[in-house]
This record gives sequence, structure tokens and C-alpha cells, in this order.
Amino acid sequence: MTLSNTATGAIAKSKRNAPLINENVQAVGLFLISLIVFLLFWEIGARFGLFSQGMPTASKTLQEFCWWTTHPFFNNGPNDLGIGWNLLISLRRVAIGYILASLIAVPLGVLMGISPVAYKAFNPYVQLLKPVSPLAWLPLGLYVLRDSEQTGIFIILISSIWPTLINTAFGVANVDKDYLDVANVLGASRWRTIFKVIIPAALPNIVSGLRISMGISWLVIVAAEMLLGTGLGYFIWNEWNNLYIPNILVAIFIIGLVGLLLDSVFAALEKFVAFGRNS
Repeated sequence: MTLSNTATGAIAKSKRNAPLINENVQAVGLFLISLIVFLLFWEIGARFGLFSQGMPTASKTLQEFCWWTTHPFFNNGPNDLGIGWNLLISLRRVAIGYILASLIAVPLGVLMGISPVAYKAFNPYVQLLKPVSPLAWLPLGLYVLRDSEQTGIFIILISSIWPTLINTAFGVANVDKDYLDVANVLGASRWRTIFKVIIPAALPNIVSGLRISMGISWLVIVAAEMLLGTGLGYFIWNEWNNLYIPNILVAIFIIGLVGLLLDSVFAALEKFVAFGRNS
């Protein structure tokens, strides 16, 4: 058998074994089928009393979702804001607290990664404060700061700082020694080595920590806002006091969609900075 015949046979065999439908199309199809099954189960269960009394149907919840998303920015007073305004308030708090946490965590993580003394000095603080629930800081924040807006930002900061700090320190401490040796041979200064070698090499770990911190920030702000007076968390709490469950579900869906969008942005950034990525 000639080489050309062998290659032709291999190509024909691969074509026979190739799936008829693209993997992504299969995934989308499976997602849509599972979504339809879930919505049907929800609709039937709510209509025939399979769930708790007062559970809204899927159709009613989708109707409310359409209304809120098409009327997001009305303002009838501080206790009756459109969900768009509440979303922007939550995003503003998350952005400020998250940026402040990142500005602290990344430099401190670099310091802990390059200096064993700094690591041993600051690691006890990390291990002591990292397991503390974010909501445990809420009463202290309200007492010290005396301002709900500042308290919300403080909760985001204290909650989101740890993943970025830990990942940055880990990434810096595990930079390939060959990179550092080359920098030393070329006579690079300490600061130049940090900014030109260490930080770029540790960037995938840093972005991974930033991604986790963003997820925690978005998770925490909703719970904190239930006591802060505005934002999506307060919207949910207010609708609970009104005993109107469809609006609570609408807020949950919006929180999930925004969280998915934020995570997708960081996932794309993480893929972009990862070493060895496909061209």
C-alpha cells in the first residue's frame, strides 16, 4: 500500500468517525432541552400545588422578568426604584470595593511572594481573617463607619481581598527560576526584574485570583445590601416583605446573569494571559 493510499484511508476513516453535529451545537441543544424540561416542571408543579403554597408559575415569573427588564429605570422614591437603578447601585459598590481590594492585594501578594520574611509576617493575618464570614463584618462596619454606602464598600473590600492576595503570592513565589537567572545574568535591577519578569510570569495566577475575588464580591454584596437600604439585595428583601415571590425570582435571575457576564469577562482575560495558549 502506498503512502498516499494510507493517508486517503486515514482521512476517510476520520470522516466516518467524526460526529454529524458539532459539539457546540450539541451543547446548545442539550441546554435548551433541559431548560424547557425545567420550565415545564416548574409550570406544572406550581399550577397543581406540588410546591409550597404561593409559589409562582414559570410563566408569571417570565412575565414579571419581561416587565422589569423593559422598565428598568423608573424612580418613585428611594423605596421604589427600577431594577436597573438597583443594579447600577450594586455594581458601583462592587466596583469601588473590588478595585480597592485589588490595589491592596496585588502589591502585598507580590511582596509576600518574593520575600519569605514578608510571607511569614503577613500569612497569619491571612489565615486568621480569610475564614471570617463577610456578614460578620457588617455590624462592625455600620458601627465604625456610620454610613451604609461606605459599609457596603468595606464589606466588598474585606471579602474579596484574600483570593487575589493568595493567588498573587503563590504565582510570584513559583516563577520559573530560569527566568530569574536570565534576568540576573543580563544585569536587570530588582525593580526591573519584578515588573518585567516576575509579574508577567505570575499574571495567569493573578488574573485567576482576580476572577475568584470578583465572584465573591458579587456574591457578598447582595447579602450585605439587605440591610443597607438600596441595591439588588434590598430589592429582594423589600419584595420579601411585600410577599411577592415573582419579583424575588426576577432579581435572582438578573443577579445570576450579571454574575455570568462578569465571570465570562475574567475567563476571557484569564485565557488571554495564560502561557501556552493556542494561537
